[in-house]
Amino acid sequence: MKQIFLISCLILFISCNSIRVITDHDSNIDFNKYTSFAYLKPQIDKIAISDLDKKRILRAVDGALALRGLSKSDTPDLLVSFSTKAKEKVYISNMGWNPWFWGPNQSSVSTQTEGTLFINLIDASSKQLVWQGKGRGAISEFTKNRDERIGLFVQEILSQYPPGIDQ
Repeated sequence: MKQIFLISCLILFISCNSIRVITDHDSNIDFNKYTSFAYLKPQIDKIAISDLDKKRILRAVDGALALRGLSKSDTPDLLVSFSTKAKEKVYISNMGWNPWFWGPNQSSVSTQTEGTLFINLIDASSKQLVWQGKGRGAISEFTKNRDERIGLFVQEILSQYPPGIDQ
């Protein structure tokens, strides 16, 4: 019984710490033409997260795009925006029969916030979305090292940019 509980906890821990990434892009675009970027500040200002988390995301995006050869510019090729979504997940663990107590199975209930970060890259001249990355994973307001966790989200998402590169 203890083994089942420990395995369940391990699976829950691993699944909560992983970040699942999905990307999509316009297959008619030559991504080699993009060398610079800027942020769509009005859209970012509307996002309902703390200003500290916005700064963390912006710093992480700056670093990830710089690693891919893009630089910030006042006349950019790409415009970057992002958005977030959070969903509360409920986990129920049924502990099974407890021989020391009479009664039903003992269960425990826990919740985990699953956050989704969308990063959108928009062609600056056509104003059309050309690439989108979505990362989904566990994060909460109680996450101890938010810089690291948010940085990992951004890095995992942007590791898929530009499309077609070997990761």
